[in-house]
Amino acid sequence: MPWFAKIEKGVVEKPIFDKYVPDHIAYVQKLIAQGHKAKSGYWRQRGGGMLLFEASSIDEAKRIVAEDPFIKNNCVTYEIYQWCIVAE
Repeated sequence: MPWFAKIEKGVVEKPIFDKYVPDHIAYVQKLIAQGHKAKSGYWRQRGGGMLLFEASSIDEAKRIVAEDPFIKNNCVTYEIYQWCIVAE
């Protein structure tokens, strides 16, 4: 299954963003349980992060991202990329 990356940048103040972190973590855990092999994290310098996950297509990837609590609550702007692995 192809891998996708949602690269995001925070657009709300940290206290607002932090309010949705538990929901985002729960969502990532749900994706893992569904077999999407999701991983989520933030950049060390803060201000943004990335969600890596498997999906069957770009359309499915867009649907997955649209349900992320950070997206649903307008906490981040983002772009989605298909990640083409060349070495493992």
